[in-house]
Amino acid sequence: MPEFVATLLATAAFCATLLLLNALTRCLLQAHLGPHELCENGFVQYGGALLVARAAYRRAPAR
Repeated sequence: MPEFVATLLATAAFCATLLLLNALTRCLLQAHLGPHELCENGFVQYGGALLVARAAYRRAPAR
């Protein structure tokens, strides 16, 4: 059961971070503050979301 909880927390962290980073990217692009190469669902967003998910998985209750 703890493994399931850790996976669930990591998945929730990944989804929430991806949504947040996509929203931030969209705001930056609309305000013309970010580079044009920065796009939604790009490497930066998935990489950041994976880092947060990994951290959440490692900090989950003891497995």
